[in-house]
Amino acid sequence: MAPVPAADDADALCPAVLAEPTVPVTASWTAGLSLATFAVFMAFMTPIQILLPLQLEHIDPHDKNAALSLVTGLGALVAVVVNPLAGAWSDRTTSRFGRRRPWILGGALAGAAGLVVTAGQDTVAGVAVGWCLAQAGLNAMLAGVATPIADRVPVAQRAQVSGWTGLMQSFGLVVGALITTLLVTGVRPGYVTLAVLTVVLAFPFVLQYAEPPLPRALRPAFDARAFARSLWVSPRQHPDFGWAWLTRFLINLGNALGTLYLFYFLTDAVHYGDPGTGVLILTLVYTVCAALTAVPVGVLSDRVGRRKGFVVLCSVVMAAAALLLALFHTWPAALAAAAVLGAGYGVYLAVDQALVTQVLPEAADRAKDLGVINIANSGPQVMAPALAAPVIAHLGGYTGLYVTAAVVILVGGLLVGRIRSVA
Repeated sequence: MAPVPAADDADALCPAVLAEPTVPVTASWTAGLSLATFAVFMAFMTPIQILLPLQLEHIDPHDKNAALSLVTGLGALVAVVVNPLAGAWSDRTTSRFGRRRPWILGGALAGAAGLVVTAGQDTVAGVAVGWCLAQAGLNAMLAGVATPIADRVPVAQRAQVSGWTGLMQSFGLVVGALITTLLVTGVRPGYVTLAVLTVVLAFPFVLQYAEPPLPRALRPAFDARAFARSLWVSPRQHPDFGWAWLTRFLINLGNALGTLYLFYFLTDAVHYGDPGTGVLILTLVYTVCAALTAVPVGVLSDRVGRRKGFVVLCSVVMAAAALLLALFHTWPAALAAAAVLGAGYGVYLAVDQALVTQVLPEAADRAKDLGVINIANSGPQVMAPALAAPVIAHLGGYTGLYVTAAVVILVGGLLVGRIRSVA
């Protein structure tokens, strides 16, 4: 394990803990963080896209849409609460191992336990409880994984590093889909395999890359009311943070509307013979196209020092992909939409994350504030089921759903123009 700085000189350690980073990170550091990010998103996304739909279809085949909406909605609600709380406690952690690594490893263990619990359930209520436990642990892990870019990566390198870590979100689903559809037979073994891999893949970053600890002298005395108030970031006092949050919320809401029912869209609208394999193929196409844009556009954004124009571009591209699905319920159209959506989302993953790290209000609250930002990732998972079900039932079925997704994504992208402190 790399040596950890001594914590007896708070003044000397303060810049290393709270100051804006200036030393570029290495490729191996980026690889370690990317691997941990890959683990958490594989554990997040594979159940949502494949394991939960299969499990719930077996449990309640006649009301599978409502069951999936309930389970994913409750899990996302847990994520909305846990992520900023875990981030806030991470900011206050004074462990000699640093502020982030204990939460990465602890969250991985707790999330893995939740996945194992979910695997053993045979009722909708039991699946919901297990998935909520998994979401709690995985969101604690995410709070630790999401913050090192703001802690350690200079602004001029952030879009590039964010491109790699963002790309791991897609690779996580691809590998998870391969494991659960081709390499492992059955829903329960799929959950257990994901649980083991989540913990194993967290270890390289946790063990190899030390971080300066927070001196106890810099940790404020705990006050429950002040702590609760700190979870609210006023958009009036920090308008750029507010606009960045709203932009991310809307783009992710549109994305959630478009992907939540993908398994059932292939089953009921496209009439694809093997929807599980269909999801895997679409995810592979999506990921390849995201890989072609994420890192190169991240490098370009860092070089030109601009973020907002790229966010607008990616929203237009993603909205076009949603319209393809709205107009053409065919397998070739689904393949084309996956390619277009992947290209747009690759740009989004790299550039928007870099933009967000540049509008954080306080250096001492980076993980908490990123946790608040991450509500814009998980919050749409709560809202999407509530919006999608009536749209499918009363506003044009899957056509209405994907038109709605396109409009929401486009509005979100255009609102990034209201941010003033970032070009």
